[in-house]
Amino acid sequence: MVPTTQEISEHIYNHLLTNQTKLKLQFSESKSKIGFFYIDNVLPEDLARSCYDVFPKPEDMRQLKSIREHKHVSAQMNKHHALLEHVIYAFQDAEILKLIGEICDIEQLFADDLLYAGGLSLMGKDQFLNPHLDNSHDAKRDRWRVLNLLYYVSPDWHLENGGHLELWPAGPSKQAILVESKFNRLVVMATHNGSWHSVSPVTVSQPRCCISNYYFSSTPLRATDTFHVTTFKGRSDDFFTNFILNVDSALRMGVRKVFKNGVRENPHIYKKEEGKDA
Repeated sequence: MVPTTQEISEHIYNHLLTNQTKLKLQFSESKSKIGFFYIDNVLPEDLARSCYDVFPKPEDMRQLKSIREHKHVSAQMNKHHALLEHVIYAFQDAEILKLIGEICDIEQLFADDLLYAGGLSLMGKDQFLNPHLDNSHDAKRDRWRVLNLLYYVSPDWHLENGGHLELWPAGPSKQAILVESKFNRLVVMATHNGSWHSVSPVTVSQPRCCISNYYFSSTPLRATDTFHVTTFKGRSDDFFTNFILNVDSALRMGVRKVFKNGVRENPHIYKKEEGKDA
């Protein structure tokens, strides 16, 4: 039997609450750069393994392949196993939002039931995500994106496998902080004008699977934050990629200055009337 969203959210809430003091300290100590915390054993191990077992195959997801990134994604949750939808919406429980807000010292947080840029992601061998800043707002530019939640469900994922989160507190030309994509680990990181992050290339023929959410707020994390589209850069030793991605970001920013919501609907949202029931 698939556990309900409420049952799953209770597991998450209780584990966060038990570790609240430690997590608050971890986030506070990193807040001046890129605030983040991580916590392991978020769900019972058998439930976390079940998430991996029912994770969609690459052919059942949308492939993003460019100089910016190479991965497979999906936000159309009713095309996949019900467990994955229950888990992703468990992280949107009101009590969990309130608790994470207390941990990160953010007064009010809003979840996004449309999963704009959230949902499921899978990376196979040699796939990657270049250093980037997440889009500063939600799909309608009504609220600021302030937290990125990444829950990893690939069992026995080791350091040598690659596919790890990299945080660049001084920018992509400096030193990165590596946060391993360990099984059953939740990472919560701040998103603002300085929160550059990336995913290192996967080095093994196994899928690196992640369930993600974004939280939003009526105000930005920093008074100096400004609107921006998702902005990519290459790594410090890749001049050609940097040049191309700088041009790419400038062009897309120019479009958004003219067309507030872009020239096309973003395909990465959950259209709940589409697909079939899991």
